[in-house]
Amino acid sequence: MSRCFTDTHCHFDFPPFAGNEAGSLQRAAAAGVQRIIVPTVTADRFARVLQLAKDYSPLYAALGLHPLYIAQHHDQQLEQLAALLAGKPDKLVAVGEIGLDLYMPAPQFERQQQLLTAQLKLAARYDLPVILHSRRSHDPLAALLRRTEVPRCGVVHGFAGSLSQAQAFIRLGYSIGVGGTISYERAQKTRAVMAQLPLTSLLLETDAPDMPLAGYQGQPNRPERAAEVFEALCLLRCESADEIAAQLQHNAETLFMPVA
Repeated sequence: MSRCFTDTHCHFDFPPFAGNEAGSLQRAAAAGVQRIIVPTVTADRFARVLQLAKDYSPLYAALGLHPLYIAQHHDQQLEQLAALLAGKPDKLVAVGEIGLDLYMPAPQFERQQQLLTAQLKLAARYDLPVILHSRRSHDPLAALLRRTEVPRCGVVHGFAGSLSQAQAFIRLGYSIGVGGTISYERAQKTRAVMAQLPLTSLLLETDAPDMPLAGYQGQPNRPERAAEVFEALCLLRCESADEIAAQLQHNAETLFMPVA
């Protein structure tokens, strides 16, 4: 049977997709990737991502301020984000990419937490889920999520933490993003985690053009490779491939497209 996938995290507003949108979407569709969620990283990309979602039926938008760009963000951009969310643009499905990062140099961690809290409150106000970035920050992120309720919850994307950390997020109602890391034999910890988590808590993603899969090192990642992430996941799980595909798609639709 043919399978349908949603790439729940793809930076389609960046090269190599920018300027080759139609061709890139044809390649994705040929692999069964029928929907792609595009999160922003900075405020100057809000309009571009909303326009992409308007122009191309497979694309959906998420708007947020990414912690890696903390030095570029200011409070007026939070006001800009709030105004856009209040307008309820068509095909806006999440607040993201937002989160915490303790791997970057000069993380300004207090400011990161303030910015994240403000964006979580916006997600709650406008009844949207969140797409969360977390590097070396799973425990403080979970603690912050316990203090700031987001009714629609969301996903911790590109997860590579421990089983107990993943379970902590799941207990809070959050899903876990499964990406190309599991295609690497050396990623034994992450592969073991993805094998053990409830299938109902997993979402498929690429993080393209970042996070290339094994065999594609040095090349831009692409949304059609969500199908290869799926294949790698099937090798780790006890369920049938059909069950895994159906549940992953159900998870994506339930979280991001509840009216679909």
